[in-house]
Amino acid sequence: MTGADNRDDRVDAYLEALPVWQQDVFTRLRELIHEADPEITETIKRSVQPYFVLAGNVCAFLAAKDHVNLFLYDGAIVPDPDGIITAGHDNVTARTISYRQGDSINGAALQTMLRQIAANNRAGGWRKLKAAGATTPD
Repeated sequence: MTGADNRDDRVDAYLEALPVWQQDVFTRLRELIHEADPEITETIKRSVQPYFVLAGNVCAFLAAKDHVNLFLYDGAIVPDPDGIITAGHDNVTARTISYRQGDSINGAALQTMLRQIAANNRAGGWRKLKAAGATTPD
């Protein structure tokens, strides 16, 4: 770990191995994640995957050949009024936002979702919230 901002040198190493455009997208996403909640901590799980955690998983990075994915962990109870989710709409535990080279990032919408995920984690996580009656967004 480096610095008070909860960054992990292993995430730097993950990013450095990627094509420049993917580095740029993940670097911007990383900034937005830490701005959304400064208590979010970086780690590596599954040997190489960057995860961002706070009382549970918040999100994770995965690079693919022609796009990058940001996985949002929240059990489908965080609203997406701006329609930034690109996949996983029927998944119980996570949603995905895919970015291709040249795509813009809706930082405000993403940060709203990240803040809600962090708040849900602090409240006990999506399983506890669903058991208490939290509903999935339409």
